[in-house]
Amino acid sequence: MPIYDYFCPTNNQKLEVWHSINDKISTWGQLCKLAKCDTGDTPENTPVKRIISAPRIIVETGISELKSHGFSKLVKRDQGVYENLTATGDESRIVNINDHSTYPNFKEKLGD
Repeated sequence: MPIYDYFCPTNNQKLEVWHSINDKISTWGQLCKLAKCDTGDTPENTPVKRIISAPRIIVETGISELKSHGFSKLVKRDQGVYENLTATGDESRIVNINDHSTYPNFKEKLGD
């Protein structure tokens, strides 16, 4: 089911809810029921507006794809110690937050 964002101009609140594309949400009461929240002081028949928001796309990405796009993936291994799964070239595979020389070379990855 898609996620939709709604705005209530009466109380200036924005709510995010999941519902079928065929459902038509037009009041604060309907919206709160879907969101499983209390209507508060706002009357249930108060009109709401569906607002346009950025689409949410989640794509599973492998380590090699992250590397090729210039990303660094750090996985916590111990207190203050991370493993750089995307280390390339002379980058350290172990990153210690207290030792900046072990950090990934972000300037080289980001470029201009």
